[in-house]
Order: sequence, then C-alpha cells, then structure tokens
Amino acid sequence: MPNMSLKRNEMAVQEPSARRNNFREVALGYTPEQAMDEAKRCLNCKTRPCVSGCPVEIAIPDFIARVALGDFEGAYDVIAQYSSLPAVCGRVCPQEKQCERECVRGKKGEPVAIGRLERFVADHHNANSDSALQRPEANGLRVAVVGSGPSGLSCAGELARRGYSVTVFEALHVAGGVMVYGIPEFRLPKAIVAREIESLGALGVEIRTDSVIGRLFSVDELFGQGYSAVYIASGAGLPRFMGIEGENAKGVYSANEFLTRINLMKAYREDSATPVMHAKRVAVVGGGNVAMDAARCALRLGAEKVYIVYRRSEAEMTARREESEHAAEEGVEFRMLVNPVRIFKDEKGFVSGMECIKMELGEPDASGRRSPVPVEGSEFTLDVDCVVMSIGTSPNPLIKSTTEGLETDRRGCIVVDGDGLTAREMVYAGGDAVTGSATVILAMGAGKRAARAIDKALSARG
Repeated sequence: MPNMSLKRNEMAVQEPSARRNNFREVALGYTPEQAMDEAKRCLNCKTRPCVSGCPVEIAIPDFIARVALGDFEGAYDVIAQYSSLPAVCGRVCPQEKQCERECVRGKKGEPVAIGRLERFVADHHNANSDSALQRPEANGLRVAVVGSGPSGLSCAGELARRGYSVTVFEALHVAGGVMVYGIPEFRLPKAIVAREIESLGALGVEIRTDSVIGRLFSVDELFGQGYSAVYIASGAGLPRFMGIEGENAKGVYSANEFLTRINLMKAYREDSATPVMHAKRVAVVGGGNVAMDAARCALRLGAEKVYIVYRRSEAEMTARREESEHAAEEGVEFRMLVNPVRIFKDEKGFVSGMECIKMELGEPDASGRRSPVPVEGSEFTLDVDCVVMSIGTSPNPLIKSTTEGLETDRRGCIVVDGDGLTAREMVYAGGDAVTGSATVILAMGAGKRAARAIDKALSARG
C-alpha cells in the first residue's frame, strides 16, 4: 500500500547540546523500515519531474521503487548508473532546491525525502556489499583530469565506464577536493568520501596526488604525454576578502584556510600538529553553506559565542535551510542586515573587535536579490577575537597563466560552451573552476556533461 502521509519520515540527529562538542556526523540516517516507508510515499509519476531537477539525471522513481520493495542493492545499482558519489550527494546536495522541489508530493505536504533515501541506499551498500565494480574493456584512449573534487571524479568515473584510461592529477596529498578540505566531518565523514573514491579505482581510474598542474606539468605537456583530452576541474580555492581596515590582523581567516586546517589537516584533534585558533568569540562573515560550516566548527573548537554576520536578510541567505537550522540549534547567533566596516587590533596585532554597520534592503541587483544599503549612523562594535571571511572564492590563476589560449572571465573563471569545451581544442572544464563556488552536485553534473562531450569528440575522430 502506498504511504499517503503528508509528512516525510524524520531522520534521527544528535542532540544539539551533544553535537556542538564533537565532530561526529550530526544526521544519523534512516533505518531500513523508515526507508521503505518513505519510499512508499513516491507516486511514481509518469512525467518524472524529480529527474528533471537532478543535475546528474538519476532515475529517481526507479531506485525509490526498489527501496519500497526492500531491494536496497537493486536500488544502488540504479543510482550507480548515474552517480559516482551517491553517499556524498545524499548528504550534501541541496535536494530541496533540485529534485525534491519538483516532487509532486510537495505540492500538498512535504516532498519525498529523495536525498535521505539516496544516502540510505549508498550507506547500506557500503556496509553490506563487497562486490567490486567491473572494469570495462579499454578503448586505448587516455584522458587527463585536473582536480579530484566532485566534478573531476564525476568526469573520471563517466569516462572510465566508457573504456577510457583516466588519470586524475590532484594538487593536495589526499584526493577529494572540497569534500575533504572544505566540508566538515560532522556533515560528511571523510571515510565515506574515501570509500566512494576507492570504487572509482576499481573502474581503473588512477589518482596522482601531490601533482600541481601548471607546475609539475602544463596542459600542453599532458597532451605531449599521450592524453587525448584534458578536463580541468581545479575548483575555486582562492579566497576573497572585503578590503576593510584591520583585515590583516592576527585571528582573521579566510573560510577556506580555517576549514582546511580543521578538516584536511585535522586541527580539531588534540594530537594534530596543525595550529588553529581556539577563539572565544568568533564572527563569521557570510550567509552560505561555507559560513555555516565555519561557524559550527568554531563552536566545536570551544568558542563561547559565534556570530553569523550577513549583510542581507535571512530570506536571501544561500545556505541550505537544514544547515542554518542546525547552526541555530547549536547556539550560533545570526546578525542579519549587518556588514563589517573595520576590524580592531590590540597592541600585539590580534583581533580585538569588529565595527559593523546596520543595513537595509534597497532595489534588486543584477542577480535579482535586493541590494543592501548602509543605514547612516548605525555603527556598532561586536566583541570578537576571531573573524572568518566567507564571502566567496575564485579559481586559482595558475592554470590560466600556464595555458596559452585559455579564456577566463573577469572573475578568473574559465569560459566554456554548453558541453564544457574551452577555447582550446580538446580542453574541457567544469565545476567551480567555471562557475565559481557552487554545489557538489552541480559540479558533478558539469563533469558528466563534459565526459559525454569528450567521448563524442574522440569517437568522431575514429
């Protein structure tokens, strides 16, 4: 019998008072019984609107139908045809803005919990299956992928399934890109990322770490080594700052550095050799998912007070609602319509406070969001000893500077066509290197599209 409940099955989470003191995963996942019950809420619509909302085009009703029958491995097999990172996507994708937004059940009541079901299926497979993916027959062609984040891995997996020999060049000492250096353990356990990367190895994907393209090899040198195509998925790790007075004070971090120290370099552990400031009063400037991650990490490092300082209202925040709600439950204080104007330093050069000004929303900007306007005479000071800037990132200019003919826009993002093709023949790009900082699933979608285009172009050559 179908489940016609207007409400989805709730997912257990750690209590806020407990989780703010540890880095263990907050959301605990569905039980098999919950997953089957939730799957029965799917109407298996003929038009399948949820699929149109998925950047990697997972056959969502098909895998959910198998979950409803208790065929969890069959459900995984469906997902694996479309996604190389289902356990990751089930945790960090903004489903509420994508597949779940299109779900018919959401027209009256809550949509089917597609993301939670994807997570359950992937976790069940990882815990209970030891079957390795079958390596396809090689077609004799080699493709180089620059970057092992979600876009690079998605492209690599798609090409490997089509018989290509794929080498992924990763600048860091660990593969995973933003999934290992940016997203905290309590949202995305690193063991899960490692497990899904291992599955790509079973397909024949080779990952070379400590390999900085633009230094170790140029893009042109990769072609000289016999690669038939290059996919650039080097991300957007170059932080932005506001350019305000005092921004060079000790205790001012970019969110990228703050999170990399904590996540990749394990600075939250007592035995870690990586230093990070254990501040008492922290202001995180920004309103996206990265800002929420930084604020929640600061709490877990022992901060007594953590502020989100955002120049627009809550309605304009780009963070997932679940992330902002979890942050608020854990004790993060939101200071909306507030913008920093100066950072104060003490006699030793450390942050001693931050002067802010209140804002009000004016006319919409080019993006359609109302532009914040300062309220004259509304300045005030926040008592903080650490500031984390989370106002966006841009691509590292290294690959552009070492690749002749590669076009970039005013933000430093690589210019591509609809298939990911750059101005250079057989050089493709996607993910944050093209869009600037975005979501894991959008980056994966770009990688998948580029892989199809690469395959089409190389197949046409005969």
